[in-house]
Amino acid sequence: MEILEKVKSSFPKDVIERVELEGCEIVIYTKDKVFFLDAAEQVRELVSEIKKRIEVRLENSMCLTPEEAKKKILEIVPEEAQIKDIYFEPERSIVFIVAQKPGVVIGKGGETLKKIKESILWVPKVERSPEITSNIVKSIRNLIHEETKWRIKFLKQVGKSIFSEKSTNREWVRMFCLGSFREVGRSCMLFETPKSKVLVDCGINAGGSGNNRYPYITAKEFDLTEIDAIILSHAHLDHCGFVPYLYEYGYDGPLYCTPPVLDLFTLLNMDYIDVMQKQGNQPLFTAKGVKEAIKHSITIDYNEVSDVGPDIRLTFQPAGHMLGGGQVHLHIGQGLHNIVYTSDIKFTRSRLFDPAFTGFQRIETLIIESTYGSNNDIMPSRQEAEETLMDIVNRTMERNGICLIPSFAVGRAQEIMAILDYYKFEYPVFIDGMIWDSTAIHTAYPEYMSKSIESKILQGENPFTNPIFKRLASQQDREKAWEDRPCVIISTSGMLEGGPVMSHLIALGEDKRNSLVFVGYQAEGSLGRRVQKGWKEIPINVNGKNMTLKLELEVKTIDGLSGHADVKELTNYVYRLKSKPERIIINHGEENKPISLASTLHKMFKVETLAPRNLDAIRLV
Repeated sequence: MEILEKVKSSFPKDVIERVELEGCEIVIYTKDKVFFLDAAEQVRELVSEIKKRIEVRLENSMCLTPEEAKKKILEIVPEEAQIKDIYFEPERSIVFIVAQKPGVVIGKGGETLKKIKESILWVPKVERSPEITSNIVKSIRNLIHEETKWRIKFLKQVGKSIFSEKSTNREWVRMFCLGSFREVGRSCMLFETPKSKVLVDCGINAGGSGNNRYPYITAKEFDLTEIDAIILSHAHLDHCGFVPYLYEYGYDGPLYCTPPVLDLFTLLNMDYIDVMQKQGNQPLFTAKGVKEAIKHSITIDYNEVSDVGPDIRLTFQPAGHMLGGGQVHLHIGQGLHNIVYTSDIKFTRSRLFDPAFTGFQRIETLIIESTYGSNNDIMPSRQEAEETLMDIVNRTMERNGICLIPSFAVGRAQEIMAILDYYKFEYPVFIDGMIWDSTAIHTAYPEYMSKSIESKILQGENPFTNPIFKRLASQQDREKAWEDRPCVIISTSGMLEGGPVMSHLIALGEDKRNSLVFVGYQAEGSLGRRVQKGWKEIPINVNGKNMTLKLELEVKTIDGLSGHADVKELTNYVYRLKSKPERIIINHGEENKPISLASTLHKMFKVETLAPRNLDAIRLV
């Protein structure tokens, strides 16, 4: 392969044992210790020239034994790093150091990490251990570690596909709308370039029925065997919930996402299987599909450029929407075309995240969401929303009540926790459902949250480990919490559609001292929307018996805490973009919201705007 020959010829022959591909990364293996330790400058020069990622590793036979290396690491790294695990991948000459405080392992200016590398001759990689106990992060890391030999072969095959001199009869760049156009749910787009086909997002419409629940994978342009990669913007089910299905039924290519998105993807899809089974429904896929997705995953950080096809480079940038969620930047060909897909974005600062990134150097096509894209979709300020929340919470405490907050497990629950911590709330806050595991994942990735939250966590002031937060792990725990008043209970599901929140509502709904506070979107047809509209009696099922619950508690909705940008933020985002797009395509909005936003942006910025429908095909170049 030409690229490998180029790398080999750039260094003295006697220092290179072999050159391997690991996805888009080129790995040089050597037996020369001096070259291994001192090749950084030479490698940087070559990377600058060929625009590919390169890493140098020593052949494993030259490294210290794992036992000796582990002993050395523990001698070098200060105890304050709180190392939780050290594991080795001899096949790749890599050692992973899992610590509560990775910064201590790395050291000032990377000095400690450099010392480790010089002492043990393995390539050290540092991972953060969650501050809250959770099996999800550990199980994913273990699975990938256990599949090292398989993944080496898989990554080599991915690399061959990326660096191949592939040719087709295509000379165009086209986009196929397979879901989330003129609707919210089942986000899915297929991009076709002269040499590649990539799928961006592949979600479900949880509230839909029949064929409306899934992307249009029956479209003639969709051929699972031709797809080079799946790119996942974030882990909400309307963007990722159909991905395991593709793996279970034949797709065997890579899945690209950020590290926290992979963890949340696993958590949410496993929960989806569990919920479907408990409701007596057949899930779309099994745990096998989720496991295959993990095995085929390639995680990349924000601002890290990665080849994902012969003529496509991918970069994720912060979207401000949820943990690890990224705007997808596709650079096609040698400057042929640049696409930015915002996915779901937020363009004001929240407790969890800074506003979405806008510093793209070049954009020809912008694809932007429109969940709140109509001219009337203007939310209260974040400060006003937080003050309204704290007002109802404090009033409930004053009357010795319990404040029940139905919440989505990922993002919204952690936002509420961060707000309560910021306002120095002192009463017990009980966490129920999947929220605890989701919060644990948040504690493993402070660098993916706002600068202020990251700073707090790194300084040992993690808001999520505040002692006011207590886990409810059983029905017995819930019953004890109902007696521990006044208190707050944050529980799934966010729309009162099943989950432990229903147990709390049944126990607390008839007491006027209590309150029910909605902090997230309530879909049309959901029980949450009905209660929000004023229903005072709701149907419930207790021990198999259908009954009616009379609601006496105070019901309140807090607007302004959404993870989506309102119309003012969306237009401000486009205005703040460093590069003005030539074309703007609108998706992810119900009814006429995409059309409304397309009209607004066209008038403001005098560029071509489109609000396509599902199954439309758009030629971009």
